[in-house]
Amino acid sequence: MTTTIKLPSIGDIDAAEVIEIMVSPGDSLEQESPILALETDKAAMEIPSPEAGTVGEVLVKVGDKLSEGDALLTLEVSDQNGDASKTQAENKPEDERPPQSPPESEPTNTQEPPPEAPPAASGSAPDPQKYQAATTGLVHAGPAVRKMARKLGADLSQVKGSGPRGRIVKEDVEAFVKQSLQQPRDGLPIAPRPSIDFSEFGDIETIELSKIQVLTGEHTHSAWLRIPHVTQFDRADITDLEDFRKKEKEHLAKREIKLTLLPFLIKAAVSALKAYPRVNSSLDDDGKHLIQKHYFHISIAVDTPYGLVVPVVRNADQKSLSELASEVADLAKRARARKLAGHEMKGGCFTLTSLGHIGGTGFTPIINEPEVAIMGISRAATEAVHNGKTFDPRLILPLSLSYDHRVIDGVLAAQFTRHFAEVLEDSRRLLI
Repeated sequence: MTTTIKLPSIGDIDAAEVIEIMVSPGDSLEQESPILALETDKAAMEIPSPEAGTVGEVLVKVGDKLSEGDALLTLEVSDQNGDASKTQAENKPEDERPPQSPPESEPTNTQEPPPEAPPAASGSAPDPQKYQAATTGLVHAGPAVRKMARKLGADLSQVKGSGPRGRIVKEDVEAFVKQSLQQPRDGLPIAPRPSIDFSEFGDIETIELSKIQVLTGEHTHSAWLRIPHVTQFDRADITDLEDFRKKEKEHLAKREIKLTLLPFLIKAAVSALKAYPRVNSSLDDDGKHLIQKHYFHISIAVDTPYGLVVPVVRNADQKSLSELASEVADLAKRARARKLAGHEMKGGCFTLTSLGHIGGTGFTPIINEPEVAIMGISRAATEAVHNGKTFDPRLILPLSLSYDHRVIDGVLAAQFTRHFAEVLEDSRRLLI
């Protein structure tokens, strides 16, 4: 029996646009199989077939505007007790019917078939609740699957369907939810950036990034998304330290050792890490355990013509200022010549990054994951500081500690930064 399937009531909508046809002539449909997808100015929805059968003629096309009662397609409807071909065969004369199998050769069905819902009347509208507008975008999924996805909080637009023509079935939703639960939920999804042809606005030049710049960008972007960054600012009076450094610089120059401020910063970092060991740690993969480190490897950010690299000074607690000065100079030289080995940039506990040679009064450095904190150093400047009676010129060094708020709270960050500053303010603390 051939019937015409019409668009049922879709609510208070005058016209909806056809955005996808999901069937073709000759396709076999089950009851509730999707026929087409419609879109209004508010949502998208799929229209299911109210009956089972074989598609005859599709009466609409993509782009058509439809209203309630418009014809969608013709359907060769299956008989309740058998398909249409069987009904037609039984109506033929006996000499034209195909031979019947003897009763004893008929297969037996040991399982009782599940009860079927009574078929809807030809052209009748299915329950409107079964094709509510999809809140997750246009996807190939039936009403039951959509209801299940809403209950589980699954975004169907992210689910890959395994059914016919990519249709999403319940097993796909279950597998998606299971996989999502097994993955760490860190960061937020980022919408793809729009593609822009900048040549429309003027002359341009395309410059290829170096591999180091690409990797650094990926690493910092990932860390920024995953880690809740907070920055603690403080200042250190390094007037006395700078006087001492200049005096020692002359002695070490005879041994071809250049004593910069960096070895003192490394020593201050080690002292602060020992005083506040929680900062010398990393979160494990599940984010539920803290890995406490009992070694002191300090990472130092080095600017090179090819991008930023971060070599590691190992066992900094066991080295003197002169040894640290020599090692830092060697690492920086080889970094700029692209001669560092891969293992020399791994295993750091805490990073120092300095912009003091350029300028600035403070900045918010991005944490070098899997570390949980990084100290930014800005340019020292002479300021008038009141000593209780008069104002004295003092050399003040700005400090910026970015830290992972999952591991370090504000109190600990302030204590750590103050300790760091106090070691620089009185170098005798390095002997303790």
